[in-house]
Amino acid sequence: MVAGDFRKGVTIEMDGKVYVVVDFQHVKPGKGAAFVRAKLKNVITGQVLEQTFNPSDKYPDAVIERKEMQYSYNDGGIYYFMDTETFDMLPLNHDFVEETMQFVKEEMPVTVQLYKGAAFSVVPPNFVELTVEYTEPGLQGDTSKAGNKPATLETGYVIQVPLFVNTGDKIRIDTRNGTYMERVK
Repeated sequence: MVAGDFRKGVTIEMDGKVYVVVDFQHVKPGKGAAFVRAKLKNVITGQVLEQTFNPSDKYPDAVIERKEMQYSYNDGGIYYFMDTETFDMLPLNHDFVEETMQFVKEEMPVTVQLYKGAAFSVVPPNFVELTVEYTEPGLQGDTSKAGNKPATLETGYVIQVPLFVNTGDKIRIDTRNGTYMERVK
């Protein structure tokens, strides 16, 4: 792929590393040659870098494989994910999946992203329903301000919820930004 064809979400291989294009801009200055300014994110480490490219620079496409898997269990600091087609287990370290596991409970489906057979990312569903393990009781009639309070979910994640949410309620969460959406009946 040539740099002039960069678009958001495109994955490329550069200097032996895999990057996803987060943002790009085609620049045509009044003097001199046109160039592409791009913000790239290393899919393995999460490092973000900004770089300029000649529009004719070529970079090989990086093919990212996405596999639907199911979270099975954790044993110490190792989390096991089961391939729903082959029933093979994929063990991943806690450090690797720490952020994702805030939203995932046992038997929940996830998408595991792999590059050349090596897993580099676990993506939870966009929306999950989790039970509130503990939150302070909301005060009856306290509607002078639209307030929020912290609530601890069954996964251990702490989220801000409206005052009417109580311990034991099931709530829907947007995992892309980690925010409360609604209470589920």
